[in-house]
Amino acid sequence: MKIHSINTGYFKLDGGAMFGVVPKSLWTRTNPADENNLCTWAMRSLLIEDGDKLILIDTGIGIKQSEKFFSHYHLHGDDSLDSNLQKLGFHRDDITDVFLTHLHFDHCGGAVEYNSKKDRFEPAFKNAVFWSNEKHWLWATEPNPREKASFLKENILPIQESGQLKFIERTGNFTKNVFPNFDVLFVDGHTDSMMIPHIHYQGKELVFMADLLPSVGHIPLPFVMGYDTRPLITLTEKELFLKDAVDQNRYLFFQHDSVNELCTLQNTEKGVRLKNTHFYHEIF
Repeated sequence: MKIHSINTGYFKLDGGAMFGVVPKSLWTRTNPADENNLCTWAMRSLLIEDGDKLILIDTGIGIKQSEKFFSHYHLHGDDSLDSNLQKLGFHRDDITDVFLTHLHFDHCGGAVEYNSKKDRFEPAFKNAVFWSNEKHWLWATEPNPREKASFLKENILPIQESGQLKFIERTGNFTKNVFPNFDVLFVDGHTDSMMIPHIHYQGKELVFMADLLPSVGHIPLPFVMGYDTRPLITLTEKELFLKDAVDQNRYLFFQHDSVNELCTLQNTEKGVRLKNTHFYHEIF
């Protein structure tokens, strides 16, 4: 098995929305904002080579939306999914499985593209199985008013229409062996049935944090995103996860932290806090 970190690009979101009720004077210590109160965030994916499998975790925001749509998010930087796959010697047609932690546009937008005639949408990975779970799929395709702007039908429905969609069975809050050495934690605070991969690799446990923990700045318990649909559930989920992460010496892979790719945690008098940050290539 080999695992690669892939950055699909950077975007900006309002710092207040990303940190909820936490005062700006606190969250700017780790996530400085520009003059418009916007902070820069990454959109990282993981690529897993395992035998005849080539598994991509999340796809970034994609390129098919309108110029007006993208203007709200200030995409920038030279990284893209295709260019970074190419650097590793791969093409999107080589991907066998696309694992979608959840169906918000910055996580799954790259899963669907226009066809060559630009008259309909189709999966961007023509040879891949797309993995979601039934509970979250229903939540996303019949969205509540709070999340409707994040669940874009053009990102979601073409996957099912193609026949390439499969569901992972949710058994309680943890499902083992979705793939070899690949387990899934289900959490419900950010959105219903978001999936958090736990990957056993090189004798370590690597956790793809998605939106359970967007950045190093979100480690303290009260630092919960305003985007979370059930913030009190997020608090409970974070507390349990952080405790286990310390006990199991897990490496946390940040999808959205624009500076830090990985971290480890430690117990302190103030609760669980950052221990060390790392670049992915330093550890794996």
